[in-house]
Amino acid sequence: MPRINIGAKPYVMPMPVLILSSYDEDEKPCAMLAVWGGISNETEISITVASQRHTLKGILTRGSFVVSMADVENKIACDYLGIATGNKVEDKFDKSGFHTTKSGFVDAPIINELPFSVECRLKSYDEKNWRLVGEIVNVSLDERIIGEGGKVSFKKFHPLAFDWMNKIYLSIGDKVGDAYRDGLALR
Repeated sequence: MPRINIGAKPYVMPMPVLILSSYDEDEKPCAMLAVWGGISNETEISITVASQRHTLKGILTRGSFVVSMADVENKIACDYLGIATGNKVEDKFDKSGFHTTKSGFVDAPIINELPFSVECRLKSYDEKNWRLVGEIVNVSLDERIIGEGGKVSFKKFHPLAFDWMNKIYLSIGDKVGDAYRDGLALR
């Protein structure tokens, strides 16, 4: 089959839709949407965050942050956190309609409405390439998304994925196979 070359683009599809939260200099919750991120080690997450972001200032000052998975049920509020900038919209977090609870593990807020949260201590931030690295110290799950065996159920949790090429959100959830088992058929 012929292929089409489109050049160097930031296309890995789909990408998780992440909401980073921290406290600002006035002790108020702040949050932003990020899509260039993922697990980079067993207890490490790496995310690209532009150096001018308001939420980043809180993360660097506090040395901690929470990464929540955006979900279908909160798509509009999550998208708003990616559209508005806390540098210009003073009450951006309040306008999202989200509420928070202070993490018991790091100095950052957990967004109550988002049921999957990764609580992190800041490991590093490279201002040149905008790479934020966090040490995962806890994963907090709302009981409403837990299914059989105490694991996350995708029948109950509907995370968003981002298609950068088409600028759309997708819902994740249908099981199509068993990881690290289906390939055994080729042995």
